[in-house]
Amino acid sequence: MTGVRQVSPDASARTTLDKAADENFPVAPFFLPRAWRADLMAVYGFARLVDDIGDGDLAPGGADARHLGARPDDGPEALLDAFETDLLRVFDDTPPGPSHPLLASLRPTVRRHALDPGPFLALVEANRRDQRVRRYATYDDLVGYCALSADPVGRLVLAISGTATPERIRRSDAVCTALQIVEHLQDVAEDLRRDRIYLPAEDMDRFRVTEADLAGPTANASVRALVAYEAERARALLDEGAPLVGSVHGRLRLLLAGFVAGGHAALDAIRAARYDVLPGPPRAPRHRLLRRAGAVWRAARGEG
Repeated sequence: MTGVRQVSPDASARTTLDKAADENFPVAPFFLPRAWRADLMAVYGFARLVDDIGDGDLAPGGADARHLGARPDDGPEALLDAFETDLLRVFDDTPPGPSHPLLASLRPTVRRHALDPGPFLALVEANRRDQRVRRYATYDDLVGYCALSADPVGRLVLAISGTATPERIRRSDAVCTALQIVEHLQDVAEDLRRDRIYLPAEDMDRFRVTEADLAGPTANASVRALVAYEAERARALLDEGAPLVGSVHGRLRLLLAGFVAGGHAALDAIRAARYDVLPGPPRAPRHRLLRRAGAVWRAARGEG
């Protein structure tokens, strides 16, 4: 686009984008129009990078920090501040524009679809919250966090596809919150190593689960019961959001079916592991994801 500086991803940016293959759901599958794939990967690159900053998982070498005008040894909060400053340049028409290659790649997408900075800033704020809030007292508190950390992604997909309506946004928020909760269930052990627990304290008390229980090599009966309870909550949210798939058409329906199916397949894998998520994240094999996607697609078409 005229006036937009095109920047090719460097090695650290490519490392970030390559993580799309490890997600529970397809990020920018081949069947989408090329322009959509480019836009969705631009949004994914932003979202993955801000999460990596918050989690301390940036590519080695310090290139990301240098792009942001920060020091490689800066902590996550300082890097998030620098990242937000560079992000705001995406929405500013004056030169030189954002410095980080992934944010420079995002600029054409933002302009093409007149995207608002709100969802992007919410994702930055979610990662700031991760630095300051390491436990959630109630399920409602956790859902409030997901409104920052997950729901904006679905809203951006609807905006890019030009299909956003209040009802679709509501359904999308349910799906995205579910996917975030599923990811937390898969990553209980990893999160605890970062001194974070996304299982609501009120539910841990209800099932008599202690933090020491979560640190064990395998889950005891109480932990399994708690994980099963949270998994069913996530599945109910997926079911609440599933009508979103049938409300759209064509290749977008396939994409959204993949999102919903990814959540269901991950929950199936957790159930197959008998809710023992502590040895490592249960993952669904590809054929089960495809089978789930077919079921979601048929349900969207009213075929049962």
